[in-house]
Amino acid sequence: MVVFTIGRRTCDDRDMNSSIEPVDYIARTREQYSALGYEPYEWAERPDPPAWAQLTKPLEESQVLLLGSGGAYKRGQVAFHWKDDTGIRLIPSDQPATDVRVTHFAYDLGPARSDPNIVFPLDRLNDLVEEGFIKSLTPQSLAFMGGIYSTRRTEEELIPALIAEIEAMNIEIDLALLVPV
Repeated sequence: MVVFTIGRRTCDDRDMNSSIEPVDYIARTREQYSALGYEPYEWAERPDPPAWAQLTKPLEESQVLLLGSGGAYKRGQVAFHWKDDTGIRLIPSDQPATDVRVTHFAYDLGPARSDPNIVFPLDRLNDLVEEGFIKSLTPQSLAFMGGIYSTRRTEEELIPALIAEIEAMNIEIDLALLVPV
């Protein structure tokens, strides 16, 4: 058994053992892509790895931005539609997860609707703030739909919109946490 501690959090490898088989997301994506009537999916490939940026301060002094691709939105906002939605939803970071809704075609929504922290961990991150593990969250978190099959639309619409929203925050962000789905 392996047990390790990060700050005040403890991880026990017994918690990581599971009889659940891993999901073959590549096969699942191909099947769903085909079911939507698209040509066979062409995976985006990048010839160079992304730039690595070292943290410039300890986590307990860092402000964190949550970005989630699980189709989260807050109560009262328009839900994402399932076909190549490149929109963004701003969700107050101090909002409880009970006010977060999710919609997505690429995963079983049941568990995430029961506990949105699975795909958009606002409560868990706020717990880390209360514990002093991280300093704070940005006032707004950003949510979007990860099921965008067009690389062109992702690069030309979604990414510039995310950058614009981040720049419009006009605050210092030390770390961006992307929760992909």
